[in-house]
Amino acid sequence: MQYEIKYRPSYGYLVITLQPGESIAAEAGSMTYMQPSIEVHTRKRKQGLLSTIGMTLLGGQSFFVNEFTAKSGPGEAGFSAAPLGDVEVLEINQNRGFILQKSAYIASELGINLDAEWQGFTKGIFGQGLFMIKVSGEGLLFINTFGAIDKHILAQGERLVVDNFHLVAFSDTCSYQVTKFGGWKETFLSGEFMVTDITGPGEVYIQTKNIRELADWIWKLIEPKIQTTAR
Repeated sequence: MQYEIKYRPSYGYLVITLQPGESIAAEAGSMTYMQPSIEVHTRKRKQGLLSTIGMTLLGGQSFFVNEFTAKSGPGEAGFSAAPLGDVEVLEINQNRGFILQKSAYIASELGINLDAEWQGFTKGIFGQGLFMIKVSGEGLLFINTFGAIDKHILAQGERLVVDNFHLVAFSDTCSYQVTKFGGWKETFLSGEFMVTDITGPGEVYIQTKNIRELADWIWKLIEPKIQTTAR
């Protein structure tokens, strides 16, 4: 499959070129354009209704996923999801899977499995809306981030503590623990709250910007106007 990631790192944009018979799955709503030689079919992300609802409510993802297939000839399609950020490609195989943040998924080849029923994180501390999915299978996985992508390669036993709002993905060969930031004083006063302590070997992908901080900044700008209007 041919692909190009354009306008990095601030405005990452994924362009896929499909040959006849090739397909790609993408998050509903992520497509920006496609050529007429491509056909699209929408299906439930999960066969079971309960599983689909669980993915939507807990993961923040759509009920549905779109499959794009080149039919009459080669075709091109563009995909974008994060408002401001980068796009990265991860090659998944039987020896290389990932734990992925809910909102990072943008597209994948059909051989990629996204396990929304995996209970690794939900058995731990579920704070801050953190919800991860387990990625396995064979093929290319495309992820998007808010801000630039900061990649760390951890050696055996090497640790990295990551703020949950900045955590994008890490290798399934890593072990991890979701915990509060420092003691109770640091947890409530530092602004960090929950973090994930990750131990290698494996890769860790971090996004340089924090969507919560952006939301707080926007609210500070509009709150005075709302209060003035309400008087």
